[in-house]
Amino acid sequence: MSNHVAFTKRCLTTVLSVISISASSYSQDIHFSQFFEAPLLRNPSLAGIYTGDIRVQGVYRDQWNSFTNAYRTGSINAEYKMPVKRGDDFITAGVQALFDKSGTVGLASTHLMPALNYHKSLNSSKLMYLSLGFMGGIIRKSVDLSKMTTDNQYGPGGFDPSSPTGETFVAPNFTSWDMNVGMSFNTSFGNNQSNSLFVGAAYHHVNRPKNSFYRNPDIELNAKYVFSTGIKLKIDDFSAFTIQADHSSQGSFSETVGGALYSHVLGDDPENPPYTLYAGAFLRFKDALIPVIKMDMKSISVAISYDLNVSPLKTASRGRGGFELSVSYIAFLDRYNTSRDKVLCPRF
Repeated sequence: MSNHVAFTKRCLTTVLSVISISASSYSQDIHFSQFFEAPLLRNPSLAGIYTGDIRVQGVYRDQWNSFTNAYRTGSINAEYKMPVKRGDDFITAGVQALFDKSGTVGLASTHLMPALNYHKSLNSSKLMYLSLGFMGGIIRKSVDLSKMTTDNQYGPGGFDPSSPTGETFVAPNFTSWDMNVGMSFNTSFGNNQSNSLFVGAAYHHVNRPKNSFYRNPDIELNAKYVFSTGIKLKIDDFSAFTIQADHSSQGSFSETVGGALYSHVLGDDPENPPYTLYAGAFLRFKDALIPVIKMDMKSISVAISYDLNVSPLKTASRGRGGFELSVSYIAFLDRYNTSRDKVLCPRF
């Protein structure tokens, strides 16, 4: 019986180690259910699509903690919009920082990516822009070798943590360079300038960054393609629907997520409301249903979401997936908002 238990533990440890390292490190990029609160992660050309001079956003995700210490992910991005001379064109400079830690071996990934996006005005009488964005920076990955266990540490007497793992890493960390590029089109439409839409496409990992703790030059991050769209429709002065969707593909993996938020202004002044409440849901195809609640409080927005698993993983997770919290701050740099008309852009 003891040999059977030891063998079972050995198999489970090996499987979990392989899943933890290979799936997170070599397969899919970091992603959020509130993808609409991390625009630079979707497409660098989506930087600057908001009404204001500056925007700072943060998203935190705790995934699959119901049955294993799987993923904890954080993102912070900052953007600053600058008019170009006397025309309607403008430039957005931004930066994105990402952190992800997963699995029992503490696999960690840190990204620091500056971005630059040029918005070309296509119509002088309404908001219509074609944007081309670039983003590049460093990716650093590390693993805690002291937390790793392998089948070599199991013997006739069971598990021996003092035994060598038998794995030889060149180093417990490595750094690589990454580059992304994207293009988007956004415009207002109809008689109400608040009605707006956008479409965009992005090509991530243009330079195919190296991705191996063994310094194997043949292991690279697969290129990722992301297609995004969104539309905001005013129902009346106090209410609106916002619909957004993304489709991404990377190697053999693909993901489609989309949904809608209904918003309602709380107060008597729809032009300058003290609060705006949002409620809705998104669906990650064949994976999770994601209810979302969001509140705008002047310049600050807070959103909360929770993944409800609908995939085969729901048995192990008991239907519970990931919790996310996002906070966003948007503002003009001068109190009279003198740049409002200069850098006005559809907001989603």
